[in-house]
Amino acid sequence: MSLLPTALNHYRLLGRSGLRISPLALGTMTFGSDWGWGADSREARRLFDFYAEAGGNFIDTADFYTSGSSEKMVGEFAAMERDRFVIATKYSLNTRPGDPNAGGNGRKNLVTSLEDSLRRLKTDYVDLYWVHAWDQVTPVDEWLRGLDSAVTAGKVRYIGVSDMPAWKVAQAHTMAELRGWSPLIALQIEYSLVERTVERELVPMARNLGLGVTPWSPLAQGVLTGKYSAADLSASSASLAEKEGRYARNLSNGRLNPRTLRIANEAKAIALELNVSTSQVAIAWLLAQPGVSAPILGARTLDQLKDTVGALKLTLDANQLARLHAVSQVELGFPHEFLRNDYVRNMLTGGTALYP
Repeated sequence: MSLLPTALNHYRLLGRSGLRISPLALGTMTFGSDWGWGADSREARRLFDFYAEAGGNFIDTADFYTSGSSEKMVGEFAAMERDRFVIATKYSLNTRPGDPNAGGNGRKNLVTSLEDSLRRLKTDYVDLYWVHAWDQVTPVDEWLRGLDSAVTAGKVRYIGVSDMPAWKVAQAHTMAELRGWSPLIALQIEYSLVERTVERELVPMARNLGLGVTPWSPLAQGVLTGKYSAADLSASSASLAEKEGRYARNLSNGRLNPRTLRIANEAKAIALELNVSTSQVAIAWLLAQPGVSAPILGARTLDQLKDTVGALKLTLDANQLARLHAVSQVELGFPHEFLRNDYVRNMLTGGTALYP
């Protein structure tokens, strides 16, 4: 019998907390067309209603998304059943270019951003408040104490961090524990078949510290939908300049390359064997990874969301998981590769067998 959830209302705990969440989160960076793409209010409502009616309760947004439109739509859509939903939002990214204090992790931006988010969300609290990204300058005790104050004030229920090095997260976790401040319960990171370098430090750290992992970009900006072929790798710089949208971006930033295409093709081959979509295979693989609490689904159309939610019904067998692991594996680097050597392990154990 599988221990993996098979429906949005098969709730799980987020990290070392009592917060119950759906196994797939609804990402709402696509809510609003302010950036020239995304779902308009009508389509966003359809996405939200489908997710909620299927039992989904975990909504992920940010103050920066679509210039605030995402938070406004989430607030409007969730208003009638606010307490039913676990609403997560973020601060850190600059919302007023030219103003240095309108971004970053500092207390001034934290307090202002939280108040603005509460106003747009039409609520007096958020369930999970994320540090959106490490700004590399603000002392860790400043933003940790600021988040603890927000929890004490009843404006935030839980806190988490996103896009931050493992050593900094571990430092923050330890400081909060030693000082009796509100603990971190979750980590939001890019994680997919294409992006597995997080398995070197971030994922093991999260598992050890009791942080739930909520991966963003589980389909690698569309690369893992299976829609690309070898022909898509041959665009010249001249022709690329004429292209628009996600394809051109993926090609120009290196996300679409021979390695990632091989990974997508293997996922596509398995999808054909199972008569499912390539997207479902990619998300089913992610759901099966240790430490993963809830991948964040970003969809622009209802059909896309229905398809990706369908991954909950898919269970990959050991052979299929092994094939995907082989084609996508990354080197763990030092000290991990060194410590896995038999001769090193033998020196550590003295030739004895250990069964942790």
